[in-house]
Amino acid sequence: MTITVLVADDQAMVRGGLRLILEDQPDIEVVAEAADGAEAVEAARRLRPDVCLVDVRMPRLDGIEVTRALAGPGVPDPLRVVVVTTFDLDEYVYGALRAGATGFVLKDCGPALLVEAVRAAHQGDALVSPSVTLRLLRHLTAHLPGSGRADHPLSNRELEVVRAVARGRTNQEIAAELFISLSTVKSHVAGIQAKLGLRNRVEVAAWAWENRIAGS
Repeated sequence: MTITVLVADDQAMVRGGLRLILEDQPDIEVVAEAADGAEAVEAARRLRPDVCLVDVRMPRLDGIEVTRALAGPGVPDPLRVVVVTTFDLDEYVYGALRAGATGFVLKDCGPALLVEAVRAAHQGDALVSPSVTLRLLRHLTAHLPGSGRADHPLSNRELEVVRAVARGRTNQEIAAELFISLSTVKSHVAGIQAKLGLRNRVEVAAWAWENRIAGS
């Protein structure tokens, strides 16, 4: 199965570099490039790629606005958006996650992690790198008001899964860590998202860090 990707960045050299990296993989095809946010939204809605790789800072519409338009609340058939950023733009990443992004990568992450991020987004595993995820989420939530442990409807087993997701574990790693089947992990993740009103794993991780559950 070929994963179709839209690449949106206002720098032609960056777009070209991303295309070269992605299309070097036998299972990934870049079907469109966009030089600004408005162009990205139009192309994504028209072509409906499997994954949209979107820069945070772009003319006309920034990455957060693009994400909201393609995957935000109220979008009936949301696309999978991966935001590309640098670490000093944490507030933009957080806004993009809240707008519906399914993942994020750093611009200097290297080819292997970029490819992994696209494949993970396609598969629904948004947290592609524990080191990136933990560093970013910890930095973000360090600046949020501490609310202590939030009231929630989760069982003890579901909390274990939430903590694992917040640490960047994949479904396979969670299954091995908790000695449960892969299908059980997927059922738990789906149930957690339904109970908390969250749409993807990134939002689950952000929720865990916001409510000081991730490290408990």
